[in-house]
Amino acid sequence: QLQLVESGGGLVQPGGSLRLSCAASGFTLGNYAIGWFRQAPGKEREGVLCIGKSGGSTNYADSVKGRFTISRDNARNMVYLTMNSLKPEDTAAYSCAAFSTYCRDNWYLGDYRGQGTQVTVSS
Repeated sequence: QLQLVESGGGLVQPGGSLRLSCAASGFTLGNYAIGWFRQAPGKEREGVLCIGKSGGSTNYADSVKGRFTISRDNARNMVYLTMNSLKPEDTAAYSCAAFSTYCRDNWYLGDYRGQGTQVTVSS
């Protein structure tokens, strides 16, 4: 079965950190650009960060600059989103998408899309 599965979400206090994982099954993640997206209640889904096939990253959200980083481990078929200095406004469902060509700022254009993992930042 070809799918992406996210994990690592949870409840964290403001200022805390989390690392989200995006795992692929049934295909090789290294052949795809991988984007992380998030959707807060009542808001549209937005792009956060994307990592290309060569490892270069693209930032789609100014609000996460300097706090979030994206990385990939092709040997493990995984992509990670490391989130530091978390704020309540980072609360959202985070999901990843795989793009066979290049990074796209649209989750719906992903060749594969995960179901998401919830991140809640609250004291």
